[in-house]
Amino acid sequence: MSALDGVRVICIGQFYMAPYSSLLLARLGADVIKIESPSGDPYRFLPTTTGSGNSVQFNLMNAGKRLMKLDLRTDGGREVFLELVRTADVVVQNLAPGALNRMGLGYDTLRAANPRIILANGSGFGSTGPYADDTAMDLTIQARAAIMSTTGFMDGEPVRTGPSVVDLMGGTHLAVGILAAMLQRERSGVGQEVEVALQDAIVPALSSNIAALLSDANSPERTGNRHGGLAVAPYNAYEASDGWITILCPSPTHWGALRTIMGDPRADDPRLDDMSGRAAHIDLVDEIVSDWARRHTKDEIFKVVQAQGIPCAPVVTLPELLEDPHFIHRNMLRATTEADGTWHTWASPVLLSDSPMVEPTRPGALGADTESILRDELGHDAASVDALRSAKAI
Repeated sequence: MSALDGVRVICIGQFYMAPYSSLLLARLGADVIKIESPSGDPYRFLPTTTGSGNSVQFNLMNAGKRLMKLDLRTDGGREVFLELVRTADVVVQNLAPGALNRMGLGYDTLRAANPRIILANGSGFGSTGPYADDTAMDLTIQARAAIMSTTGFMDGEPVRTGPSVVDLMGGTHLAVGILAAMLQRERSGVGQEVEVALQDAIVPALSSNIAALLSDANSPERTGNRHGGLAVAPYNAYEASDGWITILCPSPTHWGALRTIMGDPRADDPRLDDMSGRAAHIDLVDEIVSDWARRHTKDEIFKVVQAQGIPCAPVVTLPELLEDPHFIHRNMLRATTEADGTWHTWASPVLLSDSPMVEPTRPGALGADTESILRDELGHDAASVDALRSAKAI
C-alpha cells in the first residue's frame, strides 16, 4: 500500500510551487485533482510542447494527477469546488495573494464545508508583512531575498541561479507542512491552514553568507564558486586539463590528504595549517590547487582525490547529466514512449521502504477528467453536467 493511499488533494496552483508540492504527495500515493481555469495552466503552453500536446514542463510537474477544468469565478464552479472539498483532505494553492478570499473560498468557507480540510497556502511573502500583497515568481523572490546578489562572481553582475530553487524549495516546504497538519489532524480531528512563503523557505539557504556578513560587515556578497561565507578553503571549482572539477576540504584531515597528493611545497606554509589561516589566505590556497589541477584530467583528479575521502566532483553539463550512469540508475527522470512520442516526468525523491512510489500516468488535455469526476464521484447526472457546461463553470 502507498503511504498516502486514500488521501485526496485538490491543487489549484500553476507554475511550480503548488504543482511540485502536490506532485510529491501524488508520488506518495495521494489522489491529486488539479483544478485549472478555462484558459489552463500557462505552463501547458510553453514552447517545449511534445506529441502529448502539453509542454515538457507541464508533464514533469503534473503527470499522475487527474485534471479538472473549473471556473471558480462562477457560482456553479464554486459550488462544484465545495463539493470536491467535502470529499478531500487537502487543498493546496498558490494563486495570487487573497484570490481565494476574493472568490468567497477562504478557509472559513472551506472549513464550514469540511472541518477536516487542510488548506495549504503557498505565496511569495506570506499573509503578513509589508510585501504580503505582492505577487511573486521564482525570479522576483531571488531578487528580493538576496539570492541573486549572492550568486555570481565578486566583480560581476547579480545572477539568478540556473535551477528554479525558490519554487522547488517552497513546494517541498509546503509538502512538509501538509504532512505535519495531517498528523496533527489524526490527533485533533480537525484541519488547519498551512502557510509557506517562498522568501521564508529560501533564506535559510543563505546561512553561510549571512554568517559572514554578521561577523564582518565588509564581507563580499558574491563569492563565485568559493564558500558563501569565505570560511572554508579550499572550496572552489578548479580548471583541469579537460574541464572543471570541484574540491573542498572541510576538515584538517581532508586538507592534509590533499596537501600530500599535490606535493607542492607552498602547501606546507604553516599559515595554511588551520582553516582560519587558509580562509585568510584563500587566494594562495586556490592558486596552489589550481596549478596542480591544470596538469591533470578531471577523471585523474577525481579518482585520486575521492580515494582519500576528500569531497570532490567533476562539473558536468546538462547533456552529461542525462547520460550519467548514477542519474539513470536512480531513475528520477521517467521517460515513457507511446505511439505519439516520448513524454517525461519526475519520480519521487522521497523513498519509503514499505510504501512503493505510485507510478505516474501521462497528463491529458485540459479538463480531461472533469466529467468523470462530476459523474462518478460527485453524483452529477448528464443534465447537471450539461447545465454546468452551459453556465461555463466547466
